[in-house]
Amino acid sequence: MDLDELIQQGKVKRIFRAKRKLTLPNLVSHITQRAAGKDPLFIEDQDYLAMLANLKDIAQKRSLDIYAFCLMPNHIHLLASPREDELQESMRDLFSRYAMWFNHKYERKGHLFAGPYRQSVCLDDVYLLTASLYIHMNPARAGLVSTPLEYRWSSVNLYYNQNAPSSFVKPGFVLGLLADDGFMQKESYTHLLNKSLSLAKDDVIEHNNAVHNLQKALSRLFPTLFSGVENSKQISKHSGLNLLDEEQLNHRIMTLKSGPARLPETRKARRFIIEQLMARGFKRDEIADRLGVSVKTIYNTLSYKE
Repeated sequence: MDLDELIQQGKVKRIFRAKRKLTLPNLVSHITQRAAGKDPLFIEDQDYLAMLANLKDIAQKRSLDIYAFCLMPNHIHLLASPREDELQESMRDLFSRYAMWFNHKYERKGHLFAGPYRQSVCLDDVYLLTASLYIHMNPARAGLVSTPLEYRWSSVNLYYNQNAPSSFVKPGFVLGLLADDGFMQKESYTHLLNKSLSLAKDDVIEHNNAVHNLQKALSRLFPTLFSGVENSKQISKHSGLNLLDEEQLNHRIMTLKSGPARLPETRKARRFIIEQLMARGFKRDEIADRLGVSVKTIYNTLSYKE
């Protein structure tokens, strides 16, 4: 019996990154994909439109809910969850279809994308909101536009425009974290988005903890708002899983650091925390730094057989 089956049957209450991508229905993921080397993914407007047409078609055919997206010149951000167990198939279709079209159009050969897409599972509501904000402020952070609201090739218009047309993208899933009234939701989101631009220090393509760092900065600036978001438990309700939120995880890390290092129960606790951090997209060297141990300790903990 594999991990997905155990989780679905309620025998496992936590979800971890495995070698294969996690594809459980209703699991919300921040997905990133980038071009091979320094090659562009999009050269002219028609290219962006072709990717959006593919995304809409695959979302409808594959029962994929899209909550936010941003198409950058050389990489892509998606915030999505599959209603069926077919996230990998959806992403394979999306990226392979576009690569074939792009290579044919520009008479090029070889890989368009750098490799498999990267998945960071949204384990709590605060991370979900922050991931959406990061996705939408990314073009302004990269200097492509002056403000995030100006960028054409993202879903940001749906998040701030009170008269935005209907779309295959579903902004209500994220906006619903902020307030009961639709008008206030979009105003609050726009305010957070503008603040995020000055707070974000890292590029998520290069630093796995970029969203996490932005989350911490926003939580300090808006403690009451983010406390309310944290208590909404929308991710848990949506996925049907009881997952650790960021505060709980930080408490576990502090407890681990202050306890004895060599007891069997410490090894179990460390493995649990490592897997939680891996599910968030952290690399093993970053996890080692956060836990204050060596990379070798991380590998030994994960390979230990009880």
